[in-house]
Amino acid sequence: MHYFIPKRCVTSNKIMYHDKAQAQRAAEASFVERGVQLWVYRCEYCGAWHLTHRDPETSLAYGSEAQGPHGSDRRKPHSRKRGYKPRRK
Repeated sequence: MHYFIPKRCVTSNKIMYHDKAQAQRAAEASFVERGVQLWVYRCEYCGAWHLTHRDPETSLAYGSEAQGPHGSDRRKPHSRKRGYKPRRK
């Protein structure tokens, strides 16, 4: 049996859609099949269209607006190992 394997973005590893209409149809299908609301956005790295679970109207995670007055306000990545406790400095 042949399965379709979609192309993925190298940076975000999300499925790449050729145009906005195709991505919007995939988002609507996701809502019908699984009840998950998704939004469409254009990737700044690959230029293709992707789906996200974050509402772009309420989320400031996209673009330069995510940075505060002192540069990047994002937390450092942490280990997901069970029992891991980071060192205090």
